[in-house]
Amino acid sequence: MIKQLTTDTKSEIIYPDSDGQLMADNTKQFRWIVTIKENLEILFAEVADIFVAGDFLWYPMEGNNKIRQAPDVMVVFGRPKGDRGSYKQWEENNIAPQVIFEILSPGNRPQEMTRKLLFYQQYGVEEYYIYDPDENDFVGSTRVGNSLEAIPEINGWVSPRLGIRFELTAETLEIYRPDGNKFLTPVELYRLREQEKQRAEQIQQQLDQEKQRADRLAEMLRQKGINPD
Repeated sequence: MIKQLTTDTKSEIIYPDSDGQLMADNTKQFRWIVTIKENLEILFAEVADIFVAGDFLWYPMEGNNKIRQAPDVMVVFGRPKGDRGSYKQWEENNIAPQVIFEILSPGNRPQEMTRKLLFYQQYGVEEYYIYDPDENDFVGSTRVGNSLEAIPEINGWVSPRLGIRFELTAETLEIYRPDGNKFLTPVELYRLREQEKQRAEQIQQQLDQEKQRADRLAEMLRQKGINPD
């Protein structure tokens, strides 16, 4: 009798790198996501074990690819920089993102934001910030025990993890680095760099002119038999 061989195969779980959702619903939301993400990248550029990502899928649990979230911006302390397709927490020393930013758009619904809050609360986020650029409304929560509790006074609040300060003016949200410099959009950063470049060129021109004057004066002294040195 021939015994039939059976193969016990376990299907591999795929963790997609995209959820098929748009990164942003409009230019304003996109600009805020990019501004916060890029300024945090700059702030921690010299710190090897801080990972910053924008619109990036986070899978907190191995074995379930349905449990996931794609924060607009997330910051992970204790994980190296580098490219990833998604953030699989079990492959990252089981370190959850500590800081999350969400930028609201007209398409966001209260039920959706409640689900996100509960998700971030359940899976270990320490600080959670939400900004609505259309309404100029900014709120934040910090972890107290097992809960994310609302920050009662957000204006002037300094993030315990990031060290950045939030100022809500009548027109917009302003974010300041620990050194006091404000978060700028990529265009503003470019203009600032160009201004600094122009100032450096002007200073160099002034130095060159002063050297030329000094050289002419030295030559005149030599012609009169005086050693300028």
